[in-house]
Amino acid sequence: MRTRMVRQQIQARGVQSVAVLDALRRVPRERFVPAKVREFATEDTALPIGYDQTISQPYIVAFMTELLELQRHHRVLEIGTGSGYQTAVLASLCDSVHSIEIVPELAARAASALADLGYAHATVEQGDGYQGWAERAPFDRIIVTAAPREIPQALVDQLEPGGRLVVPVGPALGTQALTLVTKDAAGRLRRQRRLDVRFVPMVRAADRN
Repeated sequence: MRTRMVRQQIQARGVQSVAVLDALRRVPRERFVPAKVREFATEDTALPIGYDQTISQPYIVAFMTELLELQRHHRVLEIGTGSGYQTAVLASLCDSVHSIEIVPELAARAASALADLGYAHATVEQGDGYQGWAERAPFDRIIVTAAPREIPQALVDQLEPGGRLVVPVGPALGTQALTLVTKDAAGRLRRQRRLDVRFVPMVRAADRN
């Protein structure tokens, strides 16, 4: 079923990276969704995972991962662990993945699922993604799976020169712009709008108190 999902929903829509396609075939999406929606795990749709959060549709996971142009040695920061599915895809492609989730229950659940599946090199931390992870910085690649109104400066600062940042940017309601930010060797930034998307809003720690 995952092979069919990749062929019909992802490859047919233009994702070409052999490594990304292989990762989507291998990572069991059904292990990262609640039991009540598990039968829909290979369908091309976002699914609820509790706490007003969702797991992204497989195509979006693949598209964002391809934009990162990952190599095995890259150090990756993910903002918004959620279910842990995107984390597992990243960990299938590189050896150092650090993920931040603001909802404690989701962070614990994702960490458990990742450990059960053998992704020992994927580290999950409960915290505020707007602050990034300064103690682990800099990062070669950063991916954000919730939508801030503006790109947090901390994430830009923690991006290594030559790095790539993929983030949906825009209002909490309505369409957001999936944006690719690249930083050159001199620290100059280039922003490219790549796709219209709809993500849950990125929440600050202060908003949860």
